[in-house]
Amino acid sequence: MLVSLKIFLTISTGSLGVLSEALHSSLDLIAAVVTFLSVRVSDRPADEDHPYGHGKIENFSAFVETALLLITAGYIIWEALQRLFFRNVHVRPSLLALVILAGAMAIDITRARTLGRVAREFSSDALEADALHFSTDVWSTLAVMIGIGAVWIGERTGATWLRYADPLAALAVAAVVIWVGVRLGKRALDVLLDAAPKGLQQRVSHAVDELEGVLSTERVRVRRAGNRHFVDVTISVPRAASFERVHDISDAVERRVAEIVPADVMVHMEPRAQAGEHLFDAIRAAAQRRGLAIHELSAYHSDARLFVEMHLEVDENLSLGEAHRQATALEEEIRQLPLLGKISAPGDVVVNIHIEPLGAHIATADRPAEEVRALSSQVEHFVNGLRNDFPGLAGCHEVRVREVEHKMVLSCHCVMEGSLAITAIHDVTAQLEDRVKKKFPQIAHVTIHPEPDEPESRPE
Repeated sequence: MLVSLKIFLTISTGSLGVLSEALHSSLDLIAAVVTFLSVRVSDRPADEDHPYGHGKIENFSAFVETALLLITAGYIIWEALQRLFFRNVHVRPSLLALVILAGAMAIDITRARTLGRVAREFSSDALEADALHFSTDVWSTLAVMIGIGAVWIGERTGATWLRYADPLAALAVAAVVIWVGVRLGKRALDVLLDAAPKGLQQRVSHAVDELEGVLSTERVRVRRAGNRHFVDVTISVPRAASFERVHDISDAVERRVAEIVPADVMVHMEPRAQAGEHLFDAIRAAAQRRGLAIHELSAYHSDARLFVEMHLEVDENLSLGEAHRQATALEEEIRQLPLLGKISAPGDVVVNIHIEPLGAHIATADRPAEEVRALSSQVEHFVNGLRNDFPGLAGCHEVRVREVEHKMVLSCHCVMEGSLAITAIHDVTAQLEDRVKKKFPQIAHVTIHPEPDEPESRPE
């Protein structure tokens, strides 16, 4: 309707300013149709051919609108220069023209505000481009109204030079169109070329740096397609951390980024040594690189030499030769650790590795538990009688003896003083295991679970 009214005014007034407004509004109509179609396409979900979705169709449509705006601005400038220097076109201003243009300006103000609100709500570049069009229409319409008013005043005052106000108003409209087109084109081009939204990379980097378990954020890459963001984050994590722990850190990074901007987040982790990394962490990291499990890791100085000892778990189906080769390779890597070189000379380091099978077999008891219940009671009575020998020991319960594959195995819970250090507790449980095996030589394996002497840990 507005386009029709402006075309009517162009014919009735002969004003180049009104003509430029009619062309501008015609472009807005075309842009609205393009926006409607592009938004519908951009809402389609990602598919096999478009794994990042269809969001960039909005930015491409904005680029097309930019080209149309600049072509229109070029025509308006050419026609204005013709009227200023080469042709004299009589303009017929009227009060009706001013009233209609004022009505059009009011409509443009309403449309710009409404579209701007919707564009912000849905983060749509296409809708934001349309809102920008309509907001600049307000200023261009005002310029045309001033031009027509000046021509009207010139006719009544004899100031013939005011006839140039109309082509000058048209040049003002062209300037607005070019300004809008350049802004819109730059934004569309930035998105099509994957330019990062200003400041977003820094915000993501600082937020991720603050997360527990993240040593540093090494790189953040952000790209946008329509109203969706795609964020790639590379972080460094402690190299001795378990796979499950690293996965938890990755989930935390994804959640933190989503709090900043709704995005599809890809996290890449780089294992790094922490500042002031302990020797044991470096040794565990060396074992993890080889896919080996170690425990009972310890180290001590003796006779000017450093002894490093550990238990290595290997596939129970390996031969001694194969298992020994894995242990030897790990020993050599440990001796070459830079951190170890700061503690002792390589020739003064002795690495001792106890090799044991990595349990994978689930055994079945040879005899029912009832048949060895008496032995369980004897062991419980014996351990509870050792409380005077071990001041930290409060009592023993849940004693179970089983015969498994022709071997007697024992498990029990021992309540101990909760304030004792875990190293002291480990020493006590080791001594208890030795005492039980000495008293009951038929028991081949003992597992003691220590519990603190606290109400929630006591058996009912």
